[in-house]
Formats: sequence, structure tokens, C-alpha cells
Amino acid sequence: MPVEDAARGAVAVPARASFWLRRFLAFIGPGYMVAVGYMDPGNWATDLQGGARFGYRLLSVILLANIMAVLLQALAARLGIVTGRDLAQACRDWLPRWANIPLWLTCEVAIIACDLAEVIGTAVALNLLFGLSIMVGTLISVLDVFLVLLLMQRGMRALEAFVITLLGIIAVCFGIQLVAASPSIGGILKGFVPSPHILTNPDMLYVAIGIIGATVMPHNLYLHSSLVKSRSYPRTEEGRRDALRWATWDSTLALTLALFINAAILIVAAAAFHGTKYQNVAEISDAWRLLSPVLGFGLASTLFAVALLAAGTNSTVTGTLAGQIVMEGFLHLRLPYWLRRLITRGIAVLPVIVIVALYGQGKVGDLLVLSQIVLSMQLPFAMIPLVWFVSSRRKMGAFRLAPLWAVLAWLVVLVIVGLNVKLLSDALF
Repeated sequence: MPVEDAARGAVAVPARASFWLRRFLAFIGPGYMVAVGYMDPGNWATDLQGGARFGYRLLSVILLANIMAVLLQALAARLGIVTGRDLAQACRDWLPRWANIPLWLTCEVAIIACDLAEVIGTAVALNLLFGLSIMVGTLISVLDVFLVLLLMQRGMRALEAFVITLLGIIAVCFGIQLVAASPSIGGILKGFVPSPHILTNPDMLYVAIGIIGATVMPHNLYLHSSLVKSRSYPRTEEGRRDALRWATWDSTLALTLALFINAAILIVAAAAFHGTKYQNVAEISDAWRLLSPVLGFGLASTLFAVALLAAGTNSTVTGTLAGQIVMEGFLHLRLPYWLRRLITRGIAVLPVIVIVALYGQGKVGDLLVLSQIVLSMQLPFAMIPLVWFVSSRRKMGAFRLAPLWAVLAWLVVLVIVGLNVKLLSDALF
């Protein structure tokens, strides 16, 4: 729900004298809503390719990307809790008027690109589970507007419970597959140690950049800075410090779950395909087809498809929220949820329909990769204003980032922007 309605629909927070676990549970939710974007169908292609081609060696890249994500999401929560503004509202209030329309447009393009990945993920999952064509699955994905509308009407806690339940399903599916894959524990531990070989091997570096580019989602920064305002904590300095502590724990633990799932996708792919004749597998549908026979576990492919469907459905909910927050924050314009969802999903569906009609289902994977490149282009337009705002004493007061953390935040921005620029230039040239 838009957080302008915080007074009406806010989640109650127990008094400070209450047991700490009760207070923490009141803040759990926004972090898991954000974590959805870190394991959506767009991440699967890069994780699958990284595991199949290079074994466990890119686990360190997943870990690095997750650490960066933890920092950026903590900054988004800080902005929302301290200033009472989400990132879109802050841009509207604190940036020149001429900058706001381009920022809004680039963010809308990113949300549509993310929705495109969700359409493809849902359509592929329906194809794998029920044999529906990608075209039919794409058209069915439009109907998710009714699911989103139903959840919105039930309030923030219902939304969060739905998302956390689906995240649990994804985690269980990949947990079972991890056991079935019997990966090398030593290989996994070694994979989490950064290797200079990643930088010297052009193919490995390209996949590594793709993993980072697909991990940090720009709309999550807008979403998180808004969702943290849905808690009814005291709007005092002490209350904000308390809320900031719990919100940071919430997002950190949620992103740790995202780390587990992304690492599990890569580990399963490495254990099943690396060093075999299938190590060049990159398409989600090919991985699904091969998992059960390669692992010798009949349910492996089914669990893979169920997790994919859950990921696509989850991303639908958070994408709708992010779209509403961005439109309302930048333009002060609020559309009914069903209309906002229908417009975004309608635009995202069109490229899938055109590609399938012209080239068949085989090009859907390329479209999924393209959606991640579009997302990477928008990242700087979200990260740079965020870090600038939270580093400003005039805007944040006593909550301004300490110099060391500010330097670290700008370093993360430079690394992600540099890697994404390289990813984009390699893709285009």
C-alpha cells in the first residue's frame, strides 16, 4: 500500500518495553518483499550459466553482489525512516524539476524490463509444469492482476505473508535439489573465496558481471525506502534509531535467504552440468529438462519449475508496489492498482508475444538477458541520488552516513556502475 496511508494501514509496533522478539517480528516483512527482486527469473539465467560453465568458482561473485545489496538496501531503509520520504519523493523534493521526468521515465522502463522477466519466468514455468505454450502462458500471466488486487485489499501484512510463503517454497525446493545434487563441500567453500582468475578469464568475467548486473534491482531501492514507513514507530530520534536497527536486520536476514537461493541455483547447476557434455546449458527450459535424468532424482525438474513459478508470481506483487510508489512519488499521480498493473503487464507482454510469433520459443532466453541489460542501464539513476541523499547532513541530520560508510557506499556505486557499463558495452559492441 502507498505509505502515504501509514496512519491508516500501518503495522503496529509494540512499545520499547516489550520483548525484543515481538518488536523484531513487527518489523519483519519489507526486507522479504525486497529480497524477491534478488531471486526473480532474471537472476536464474546468469546463475545457471555460471554454475554449468565454471563450476563453483563464481560463488564469490554472488557473495560480493549480496554484500553490496545489503548495504544499498540499508541505505534505502535509512532514507525512508529518517526523512519520511521514499526515494522517489526525495528526488521530487530535492532535485531540480528538469531532472525528475527523466528519472521517472528511466525507472518506469526498468520496472517494465523487470516485469518482462517475470512474464517470461511465469510463462516458462507454466510450459514446464503443464505443457502450455509460451504464448498461452504469456497471456495467462496477464490475469495476475486479479491476484495482486486481492492481496492489496487484504493489507500489508497479507502481502508480506504471501511473499514470505512463496520465498519459503523456493527455498525448500532448492534445499531438496541441493541434497539430491550431492555437491562437493570443498568445492563450494573454495568457490566463496575470490579468485583473480575471474578477472583474467574474459568469459568468466562476462558471466560474473552479468550476475552482479542481475542482482541489484533499481526499483528495490524505491520500494524499500517506502515500505519501511509502514510501521507505526515513534517519529522521534530515538524511535527512528530503533526502527532503523530492526529494519536493517530485517533486510539483511532476508537478503541472506536470497544469497542462499542464488547460490543454490549455481551449485545445483555446477553439480549437475559442469564437466559434462551439458556444461554449455544456458536456457532455463534446457536445465529443467536435464536436471532429473542427470541427478537421477525424478522430482528435481518439477521442484525447479515450481520454484520458478513461485519466483515469477512473487515478483509480480513487488513489481506492482514499486510501480505505484514510483509514479506517486515522482508525479504525485495515483492510479488504481489494477489499472497500474494492467498497463505495466500489458507493455511487458507485447515483446514476448512478438518474439514468439516471429522467431518461436527459442529466442525467449535472449529476451530475458536483454531485460537484465535494460535494468543495468537504470541502476545509476537510483543509486547515485540515494547515496547522495543519505550522505548529506542537511537532509539527514544526525543520521547522516559516517564518512567511512559514505566512502564505502560510493565505492559500491562505482563498482556496480563500472561493471554494468562494461556489461552493456560488451552486449552492444
